[in-house]
Amino acid sequence: MKMSLILALVAGIAATSLSAYAKPSAAIIAAVADKSRPEADTKRDADRKPADMVEFAGIKRGQTVADFLPGGGYFTRIFAKVVGPKGTVFAVINAPAPNATKQNPILAVAAEPGYDNIKVVEGNVGAINLPGKADVIWTSQNYHDLFLTRFKVDIAVANRSIFYALKPGGYFIVLDHAAAAGAPLVQTANTLHRIDPALVRSQLEAAGFKFIGESKVLANPEDDHTKMVFDPTLRGHTDQFIYKFQRPRS
Repeated sequence: MKMSLILALVAGIAATSLSAYAKPSAAIIAAVADKSRPEADTKRDADRKPADMVEFAGIKRGQTVADFLPGGGYFTRIFAKVVGPKGTVFAVINAPAPNATKQNPILAVAAEPGYDNIKVVEGNVGAINLPGKADVIWTSQNYHDLFLTRFKVDIAVANRSIFYALKPGGYFIVLDHAAAAGAPLVQTANTLHRIDPALVRSQLEAAGFKFIGESKVLANPEDDHTKMVFDPTLRGHTDQFIYKFQRPRS
């Protein structure tokens, strides 16, 4: 094997290992420890390991971060504290249906004192359009939702919209429940709420992203990938992968 190839392989392994297991910054530790976080969120920290996840994502003070499909705002609140008052967090959600009777919970989070830097962006999640380019776009336990039959999302269009919503050199972080290798996508997404990690990587690389590395902090080898993620015997402890992709600088 040529020396140049050996060095490239070693560098790639080192980059993945270092980014996956770096010690969380003081800003991230402070954000996770922030007293304004609701108890319902902090009770989940032991399982979700937010400090490790945010450090892996590389989120820093002053950045623009998009939380794509933020749910109840578990990570959105943390991002807001990490980027600080000079940073911005876009909470990207689907525009409500005309007959919707419930308000998306992230709207209430953005209205809370101390979260003025959270800006809710409503639109078509199958082709996102941010008010400004992001340094990091993050989605947790939601990439598989793009394949739900009822959404009818063109994944190639969705991924290219995320690509162009990033600044050149920016990162897209995907955290999701792992499905068995080669498992049928329609079944895993709609029934089990999982997705094959290899499929995610191949789709995002096809969209132009460069795979940077992964973290195994949320891996669970005891999960055999056959149960729905909401199964009470497994919920909160599924085998999860977190991948880091980059929009090339040129």
